[in-house]
Amino acid sequence: MNIALMAHDAKKELMVQFCIAYCGILSRHNLCATGTTGKMVAEATGLEITRYLSGSQGGDQQIAARISCDEIDLLLFFRDPMTEKSNEQSEMDMFRLCDMRNIPMATNIATAEVLIHGLERGDLDWRDIVNPNK
Repeated sequence: MNIALMAHDAKKELMVQFCIAYCGILSRHNLCATGTTGKMVAEATGLEITRYLSGSQGGDQQIAARISCDEIDLLLFFRDPMTEKSNEQSEMDMFRLCDMRNIPMATNIATAEVLIHGLERGDLDWRDIVNPNK
């Protein structure tokens, strides 16, 4: 599966800790991330991660483009709900794309853990049935 990792500044360390905890599962998949998040996770875990631009420089749009082309199977985006973001509309557009493409997404660690355990069990393989050409 192709998994995208994103995190607001206040949640980057949480993403790093999450990826350390689930490194064994994540290592069996293709990972991509926005710039700083990808750098921090790769340095902490040794995971191979395709890095895009930082979110504020268009990395979120690069990942959204991959979502719109059905090139992302799972989005983990740890959001900081307490800080207003200038690019919040582009984030909402990305979430809408996930809904349109039936891409599971987590915006907090609780949901991310549910999805990662489902991924480990094979519960997320339903996308192969829904999209057999992938």
